[in-house]
Amino acid sequence: MYVWPCAVVLAQYLWFHRGSLPGKAVLEIGAGVSLPGIMAAKCGAEVILSDSSELPHCLEICRQSCQMNNLPQVHVVGLTWGHVSRDLLALPPQDIILASDVFFEPEDFEDILTTIYFLMQKNPKVQLWSTYQVRSADWSLEALLYKWDMKCVHIPLESFGADKEDIAESALPGRHTVEMLVISFAKDSL
Repeated sequence: MYVWPCAVVLAQYLWFHRGSLPGKAVLEIGAGVSLPGIMAAKCGAEVILSDSSELPHCLEICRQSCQMNNLPQVHVVGLTWGHVSRDLLALPPQDIILASDVFFEPEDFEDILTTIYFLMQKNPKVQLWSTYQVRSADWSLEALLYKWDMKCVHIPLESFGADKEDIAESALPGRHTVEMLVISFAKDSL
């Protein structure tokens, strides 16, 4: 368990938009050490961290991140992508869903988007703020986004100061190719 380069870029995006975060309902999926969720909470968002319910050690890491950052108000729930659970059903509508480097294994893409789609049904205006590291030109979300009636906007890294090899004194982004996406329902009328 460690901070991935994409988490630093997503945390930078949150910091850039910190003025819009107070009071927002934010869920981080696949949180791991939870840097983006911790940043959102420190900026005033009402945050829920989640990781796989099948990986209790990951959930414990989320809890430890909250303790180390003095954030007792942040809840941690187990959510397994593509599975309906009591915890998933009990989630309140979210304003923002954070996902740092969850688009890692192509066989998980549909399960992730199934879970996102379910959450979008609770609040059709919710946005998924996601970063991912480009690992293969053969991997694409486009067909799945179309299938699930979602659209994607690529956010240029330079628009929020994340186009450098180091961000906020962290060399983690390094020379990795990281993309920032904002995903929402395709229908403009929602």
